[in-house]
Amino acid sequence: MSAEYATFGLAPAMRAGGVLANGDYQVHRDFVDFIVDGRPLLFRLSDLDAVSPLASDVPPAIFTAQVRSLLLEAEAPLDGDRYIIYGCPECASLECGAVTAVIERDGDDYVWRDFAWQTGEPADLELNGYHGIGPFRFHGAEYRSALHSLLGGESEHRRRVLLIGARVALLARLAAALRTIGIGADITRDAADVPADELRGYGAVVFGRTVGEPERAAVRASFRDASVDVAYVDGLAPIVPLLVAQIEHALDRSPREQRRLTRLVAADGEAGIEVTSTCRVQLTAYRLDRLSRTHAHDVFDGILEAGRHRVALDAKAVKGESFIVARTSGSVLVEAMAH
Repeated sequence: MSAEYATFGLAPAMRAGGVLANGDYQVHRDFVDFIVDGRPLLFRLSDLDAVSPLASDVPPAIFTAQVRSLLLEAEAPLDGDRYIIYGCPECASLECGAVTAVIERDGDDYVWRDFAWQTGEPADLELNGYHGIGPFRFHGAEYRSALHSLLGGESEHRRRVLLIGARVALLARLAAALRTIGIGADITRDAADVPADELRGYGAVVFGRTVGEPERAAVRASFRDASVDVAYVDGLAPIVPLLVAQIEHALDRSPREQRRLTRLVAADGEAGIEVTSTCRVQLTAYRLDRLSRTHAHDVFDGILEAGRHRVALDAKAVKGESFIVARTSGSVLVEAMAH
């Protein structure tokens, strides 16, 4: 069987959730992505919003079954020895569409071939095949070692955040929004008496703008004393979708070199963006007017090729105190507009 050898690895990845400008919600999903020749396989599929079957929010028994399946220790779930490589992040249903491939053994090697977009059975390779992707041949020892590393241990990822601030109503709305997209949230003003085991459940701490430095220092000390490493987020403004985007960025565990969206600057009516692969980028501007009312504007939505880009922004959308959220399917960045 002709297939060039490729390296195989795994890395944490995220399908970024969020509260969109139109009021819709997008579910947060953490998963393990496949790294082929040092690059996420998902990035080869252009602007695909999908997750691998190795998602952190599936029950442990199902997660283990998915790993065993990729090791070919169980029958293929689809006809023709086909396996789901990426599926719908909302429902994981084949009817929504999935990237599938044949996985088979060739001696001690594992081969992934005949990638296709599939919405039912059988797969139509002529019509829906990814003809420019694969086949990939993986050394058996490397392949098995990577997948076996996922078995028998608890996930270290913590999808819960601690919200600290004086505006209880705002924090309640933020907590509700986070829970809607699949991120747990608790509200407090003092973490001094929280047991260490509970602190270990948090992945991020969010400080409101009114929280003083003594309170922040006390919270940091509590986590430090409990030997818990968390991300600290300084809330930019009392705008729920903006804060959700900041939290999504803080919870992103993927290596920087394996992210699609790596740079955002916002100044003088322009946004500077850098992406590492062709993908859809959405820019949303949020601003507070003189009465502290929130205004949201979708200022850009398009496919960008890998590289750096400059996008002109509507002057009305970014006047006064304003902020830009840049979003791809797997990354979110937030910047205050510099004038």
